[in-house]
Amino acid sequence: MLSKAVKTAFVRFHDQGLIYRDNRLVNWSPHLRTALSDLEVDHEDIAGKTYLEIPGFDGKVEVGVLCHFKYQVKGTDTFIQVATTRLETMLGDVAVCVHPDDDRYKALHGKTLVHPFFPDRKMVVLADTMVDKEFGTGAVKITPAHDPNDYKCGQRHSLEMISIFGEDGHINDKGGPFAGQHRFKARQTVEEALKEKGLWVDKKSHTMRLGLCSKSKDIVEPFMKPQWWMNCKDLADKSVKAVREGDMKILPEFHHQTWYHWLENIQDWCISRQLWWGHQVPAYRVVEPAQKEEMWFSAMDMADAEAKAKAKLGVKKVVLQQDEDVLDTWFSSGLFPFSVFGWPDIEDNDEFDAFFPTSLLETGHDILFFWVARMVMMSIGLTGKLPFHTVYLHAMVRDARGRKMSKSLGNVLDPIEVIEGIALADLQRKVEEGNLPEKEVKIAQDAQALDFPDGIPECGADALRFGLLAYTQQGRNVNLDIKRVVGYRHFCNKVWNATRFGLRYFGADFKFSGALRLDAPFAWEDRWILSRLSSCAGKVNQAMEKYEFAGATTATYQFFLYELCDVYLELLKPRFYGEGAEAETPAVAEDRQVAREVLYICLDWSMRLMHPLLPYLTEELYHRLPPSPTKCRSITIAPYPTTVNGWINEGVEGEMEVLSEVAKQFRSQKTSLGFAPSARPAGFVRHATADTRATLARLTTRLSRMGQIGEVKVLPEGSGTPAGTLQNVVNADCLVYLEVAGLDLTKELDKLLKKVSSAEKTIKSYEDKLALPQDKIPQNVREMNAQKLEAAKL
Repeated sequence: MLSKAVKTAFVRFHDQGLIYRDNRLVNWSPHLRTALSDLEVDHEDIAGKTYLEIPGFDGKVEVGVLCHFKYQVKGTDTFIQVATTRLETMLGDVAVCVHPDDDRYKALHGKTLVHPFFPDRKMVVLADTMVDKEFGTGAVKITPAHDPNDYKCGQRHSLEMISIFGEDGHINDKGGPFAGQHRFKARQTVEEALKEKGLWVDKKSHTMRLGLCSKSKDIVEPFMKPQWWMNCKDLADKSVKAVREGDMKILPEFHHQTWYHWLENIQDWCISRQLWWGHQVPAYRVVEPAQKEEMWFSAMDMADAEAKAKAKLGVKKVVLQQDEDVLDTWFSSGLFPFSVFGWPDIEDNDEFDAFFPTSLLETGHDILFFWVARMVMMSIGLTGKLPFHTVYLHAMVRDARGRKMSKSLGNVLDPIEVIEGIALADLQRKVEEGNLPEKEVKIAQDAQALDFPDGIPECGADALRFGLLAYTQQGRNVNLDIKRVVGYRHFCNKVWNATRFGLRYFGADFKFSGALRLDAPFAWEDRWILSRLSSCAGKVNQAMEKYEFAGATTATYQFFLYELCDVYLELLKPRFYGEGAEAETPAVAEDRQVAREVLYICLDWSMRLMHPLLPYLTEELYHRLPPSPTKCRSITIAPYPTTVNGWINEGVEGEMEVLSEVAKQFRSQKTSLGFAPSARPAGFVRHATADTRATLARLTTRLSRMGQIGEVKVLPEGSGTPAGTLQNVVNADCLVYLEVAGLDLTKELDKLLKKVSSAEKTIKSYEDKLALPQDKIPQNVREMNAQKLEAAKL
């Protein structure tokens, strides 16, 4: 089925004239002996003289140098000097170009040059504006068969195209005495021969960009070879229009510029490859009757091709030969959105009608052009439709240092190693068993020992998933630090333990009614946690809709850890103390039932909200929750929670902010004074506003529990400092006091004296700055200094 789709696409585009055959310069990998597209070439900046190892060549290749040599003007003692970074290509030189306005060379226009190794070759000095007369000597050697700019120049001046390389990168018979040599061996021997002939000038370090095959790391050569090409200009224009007009979304949106840049500057696509594996090009060359020029017919099979050829040539018999080349893998991959549903057989095709076009494509941004653009262009060209409405591009995972994960660096992490854990010795053994050179093995192992001195602890699939989703806010690349994933493993443990702890409050007979009554007698903390839960659901849904997965991880993490566990579960404990006692009143029993139902909602919603982020853990815990009429056989099919406006309570949330700030200061003061964690000293609060004093007075029992202290009293306006206490500042309107009777305050006094000293220095610093002439200091800086001075005085 898929083979039929590939053949159909090729034949249709060929019949439309979009696919054609031409002998042009291509990017050639001599090691792989195949053509490469522009995007399969990695460009490496070379700062100067460098030696590289490449596959298929013994020894190192010198790059990053500019070689200067000279050609003699025939019949004279005059020479013209040229320079090149690829000395071996001078074997294919057919001309030297100079700028027509360069006075140094005007007398040489049209003169014949002598090639030192091919004296019978016609070489001339040409005038062409392509030359930058300010660069180097202002004279440029021209090798049309091995340089894109020279190729264009050769076409303008009808120059001979002399290809000196074979497909394997060795010099061919056009290379004269250098024939049979590896091209980089010839680089050395040509230099030696030029020196012997007195034509060598010098060699200088030179910055350059070097094209490397992305697969083999061989140095790519521009190479003349007949190939199949596809004109993508019209399809690319339509693809650009689709994004500009909003018919197709690409997220994150900063990738739009990359999309426009590639497609607005698109070149014809070389779609043929000289490989053993792939879809064979469905094109057939006429062998008989003989033709003056090659004639090709595209067809689904030989019989179809023969019928086309006979009709075109008006003959009864033809002999055809199918091209042995295969198609670029991205040609067939570009058909994926519709070929998998049976295209081109779409009549009465329910799958095609139901699933094409699809809604969302998720993939890495590194193949935005390789794959995504090709799918869009193919779909437009063959079906008239966009293949999907939204493209979400995830970041690329790199190591903690920001390096691309690469086998050649030995820093690739198998996800299983993070999920299951692995010892350092096993990590290093895997590097040894790879195909890295011996010296690279040592470098990779040293890096592993530095990054994972104790190996990688078992993190689990959920922690890795959650970590990678949390990392998506970094943009184009994720610098994966395993320590952060380990942190999310601890979060998973917290979710497990907190849920198991919460289950203790339900009892054996609890069954959730299925819904909370909005008029239930909720306690203050119930109203607060429901408001926060609803807010969390809103944030998560909004983040999911925008594909901002880091926002979903942040919202669920903060709610479960800092609000549900740290606050609500702690405030629940007193409501369940003494349960089952004879003195339990109906009101107390009802309060506990409400608390159970709110806790159930919190745990149930938390599991459902976190399920896309922590699928295994939440599925397990979901089934451990008490029965409910709304419970599903799997959390996967349970409704996803959304905001409940009736739960939102900004007033209670504001009160909790005040309470949390005061409680945090109590805990901090208690720790700094050296109290034991179990100690519960009394606390006092002074606040400047009457409304806030009333709120604090109403919530003193909650404040006591949150602050991990004993009884809390709110001081009336105008009262003095409580005896036997130490003061701490919460903010400009609020002070707290902690009872310190019987506590050794020597250490705390030392700390306070140091703080006072530091504060005095800070105050002096800002007073000095404000004392300077202010006309030369920007207004915003003056205001900032004044604000910092006031803050220091507090």
